Amino acid sequence: MAVAVYADVVSSLSGALTKINKKSPHAVDQKMVLATHRQAPTTQVGKCNRMYLRGLNSVTRSTPVSADEVEHRTKFSAVSAAVSARLKDPSKQAADLAAFNAQKNTAGGKTTMRSYIWSLESAAYDQANG
Repeated sequence: MAVAVYADVVSSLSGALTKINKKSPHAVDQKMVLATHRQAPTTQVGKCNRMYLRGLNSVTRSTPVSADEVEHRTKFSAVSAAVSARLKDPSKQAADLAAFNAQKNTAGGKTTMRSYIWSLESAAYDQANG
């Protein structure tokens, strides 16, 4: 495992430093340099920065998609579409806004309108597909 030590001027880098141009005919020969920075109470000093080198095909999945993952993906896409449709529906906007404002300052209340609608639609999906 490699450890990256940066100069004093750069305290931390995180993310892709170089990317692969997938449209290039030489994309298979290119490498992506990915740097990560981790800060946690358990990290050792000097061991929180890492760099990875990845090729075009090295980011493919090594295990098949499980049935549980398919179920979660199906729920996410259904709830996401329902949330988008509900936020655009003018007949429900006034009632949703009033209900959101009533709950947002309570304990455990949702702080954004989208998260509130998401919780309602997720509960409706669970009830319908329970």
